[in-house]
Amino acid sequence: MRKKELALKVIERLKEAYPDADCTLDYDDAWKLLVSVRLAAQCTDARVNQIVPILYDKYPTMESLAKADPDDIEQIVRPCGLGRSKARDISACMRMLVTEYGGRVPEDFDELLKLPGVGRKSANLVMGDVFRKPAIVTDTHCIRLTNRIGLVANEKDRKKPEKDPKKVEMQLWKIIPPEEGNDFCHRLVLHGREVCTARTDPYCDRCCLSDLCASSKYSKSNR
Repeated sequence: MRKKELALKVIERLKEAYPDADCTLDYDDAWKLLVSVRLAAQCTDARVNQIVPILYDKYPTMESLAKADPDDIEQIVRPCGLGRSKARDISACMRMLVTEYGGRVPEDFDELLKLPGVGRKSANLVMGDVFRKPAIVTDTHCIRLTNRIGLVANEKDRKKPEKDPKKVEMQLWKIIPPEEGNDFCHRLVLHGREVCTARTDPYCDRCCLSDLCASSKYSKSNR
């Protein structure tokens, strides 16, 4: 089965399994999503969702957060881990949005990448969730699952998974319909948490992709 054909089948199966998949970070404004996704690095979305209300109680606007001392931000966001670097990036990012973008989050991928602490994953998340534009968010779940399923491959060593986020993203752009990318990645997050887990053996016996997945013992390709 060609990868494009496999991708379409996987998309349809995940749609049936997770029809209401959405971003699991809580936010009501684009700048707040930028804050949350920076805090989510090496931290759970659930923990981030507990911390950001405390942060916004003290700094309710982009402007107030831009003026805040990074040390004060760090005191609040420390439970998310990497508090100093995250606080520094959040402070610099908010300042740049205020001073260079007139207090608006840019609706352009390359402009988003200019913001401190914003990489391709964060920029894609904002483009897809906020601006409803084609996006592929290569987080840890996306990378793990697309390798296991057989949608992406390490071009130098086929026996090893492709762990480079940008390389995974570029491979997926070739086979995932643009209008499906953002929701597809959200569904991979849910499937990765519930079924195709990282810290235990994947639960192939209850996986909706078991007959399609290259790594499943139930896959026709492995029989």
